[in-house]
Amino acid sequence: MRARRKNLWLVHVGLLLACAGFALPFLWMLSTSLKTLEEVGDRNRLAMIPSSFAWRNYTEVVTSPKLDFPLFTRNTLIIAALAVAGNTLVSAMVAYGFAKIRFKGRGFLFAVMLATMMIPFPVLMVSVFTIFRWIGDNTPIQMLGTFKPLWLPFWFGSAFSIFLLRQFFMTIPDELTEAAKIDGCSEWGIFFRVILPLARPALAVVALFTFMAVWNDFLGPLVYLQRPEQYTLALGLQTFQSAHGGTRWNLLMAASVLVLLPVVILFFLTQRTFIQGIATTGMKG
Repeated sequence: MRARRKNLWLVHVGLLLACAGFALPFLWMLSTSLKTLEEVGDRNRLAMIPSSFAWRNYTEVVTSPKLDFPLFTRNTLIIAALAVAGNTLVSAMVAYGFAKIRFKGRGFLFAVMLATMMIPFPVLMVSVFTIFRWIGDNTPIQMLGTFKPLWLPFWFGSAFSIFLLRQFFMTIPDELTEAAKIDGCSEWGIFFRVILPLARPALAVVALFTFMAVWNDFLGPLVYLQRPEQYTLALGLQTFQSAHGGTRWNLLMAASVLVLLPVVILFFLTQRTFIQGIATTGMKG
């Protein structure tokens, strides 16, 4: 018993050290954002705690004409909201079909869908760009230079989200859906009235992952957006870095903290639901 407690204590120490290692870059970024430019460039003083807290760095970043922070935040939130809504709803529909509806070739189609997870976005980037350009040239719908290419693909679902939700749906007893069918409920009724209310933790996980992917996306906005007033935070941050000639690390770190802060706050607000969704996914099937 004593040896078991000792081993448990060693495990906790190891986990704390690992967490400290992951937190160190964030703490360094936060510390640098509160230093003056002179203190950042002083190689003889590498203290984590600034000698004087330069809160004006954040004010300078928010009010800087080279980084229209409110505009870029609004653009990012618009894209993220549309992507989260589309990916969560459509992925849940497809996952319900794979989990609860029996049809010929279901296993093969699910395997093909999983195989698409192995294809990285840069491989498909040219093909997808060509498709959006063709749509803009042959239809009245303008694609390039708008937000549509950044959120529209999410309305066709994503393989990872479908897989995650399918595994969760399989943990829901079939007796519930069969009872709903006996009561005269259609497949859509079962999906909206039975499955979705029970799948809130898994839906929250998919929504959070989608939000983080869109919020941190740099390559997509770089390819499709053409005007500075359309930039997202990730693209605006890169523009802010190159706008000063030499990199002002204190201001760049302050801007990075402001970009990262909403994701951190969102995670802590949904932490319990997020962990519940991860822990209860894939327990069956």
